[in-house]
This record gives sequence, C-alpha cells and structure tokens, in this order.
Amino acid sequence: MIAVLLDNDLSGMLDLLDNALQRSGWGELQLLQFVSLHQVGLADNAIDREVWRTAQTSGMILLTANRNLKDPDSLEQTIREENTPFSLPVITISDPQELINPDYRDRCLNRLVEIVFDLENYLGSARLFIP
Repeated sequence: MIAVLLDNDLSGMLDLLDNALQRSGWGELQLLQFVSLHQVGLADNAIDREVWRTAQTSGMILLTANRNLKDPDSLEQTIREENTPFSLPVITISDPQELINPDYRDRCLNRLVEIVFDLENYLGSARLFIP
C-alpha cells in the first residue's frame, strides 16, 4: 500500500477522496491510503520544501493543487532543485474546485490508481496532472 499525502491545499478533501476510494471498490485492494499533513507530523503551514521532502523520504506520493513558484521553498522550486530520477511524482489536481463533483473526483481517483499501478514508470517525472 502506498500513502498519498494531501498537502494543505487539499486537506479538506481527505474524507471526500477516501469515501470515493471506498465507493469505487479500489479501497478493497488496499492499494493506496490518503493521509493528512497532521498524520505525518507536519503542520498545516509547513513549507512546501519540507512537505515534499517528507513525502519523498517516507515513500509517499504528494497530492496537491499547488502550482506556485512564489519563493525559494515553493513546491515548484523544490521539484526543480531536488527531483531525481528516483523521486516519486507529485500529483497535481488540474481543477481542485471540481473535486466536489463526483464524476470529476472519480476520474481523478481512477487516474491516481493507474499511476500507482505503474508507479515505477513515473519515477523522476516530477509532476503529473490529473485527471
């Protein structure tokens, strides 16, 4: 099972995503588990670099809506500086406001499951947008 860490941009979506996972039947395979920043010992206001590093060192996929390059510790800057051919990808929700739509949420979930099934082919890819 791989943990999917939701960053602070998606923290309010954990229950929605987890329910969709269980409802879809994918949950029975115990392929992935959604976790919050708090569950891994990070504060909601943890800097992006710390969140990315925690995900990488813990073997978690980072799920985000964050695209900013505002400061030296932004997620995009961190990926540019620290990504290696062995790094797990950062999965970015293309339209996070649409996650409230069950069809969109299911499409995102299905794409995430596809990535997890084929994860070795996505190592080092930096960032993937879903759905």
